[in-house]
Amino acid sequence: MAYDFQVAIDSADPHAQADWWAETLGWSVEPQDATFIKSMIDKGYATEAETTTHRGALVWASGAAIRHPATEQRVLFQTAPEAKTVKNRIHLDVRVGDEKRAAEVERLTARGATFLWNGRQGPNTWVTMADPEGNEFCVA
Repeated sequence: MAYDFQVAIDSADPHAQADWWAETLGWSVEPQDATFIKSMIDKGYATEAETTTHRGALVWASGAAIRHPATEQRVLFQTAPEAKTVKNRIHLDVRVGDEKRAAEVERLTARGATFLWNGRQGPNTWVTMADPEGNEFCVA
């Protein structure tokens, strides 16, 4: 049996992370339904303190998701009370190919990513970077 899944990433600012990763991957930020959010507050299932405004829209404060435009794969960014302190146990690989890697590293650095190191295993090479919140990822 095959299961559907999503990747969830802890973050200090899930909406900023969703925006950054959506642009990085060419995905879309999943819209949130302000009418639904307001109805949950009106019915007592949520409070206004659980919401925020992002880019002029009412959204849940605790999370934001991005989706692949064709496959509907989903990555959820959720708030975490503590800051990142050690290396990730899981990370994303952004596969662009050898011929586009240097340009992609330059583009992502200009958008707030940090170069960490160049990696190599046999014939395979990659660049390990960190997103604006310090989460490691590789450009392969």
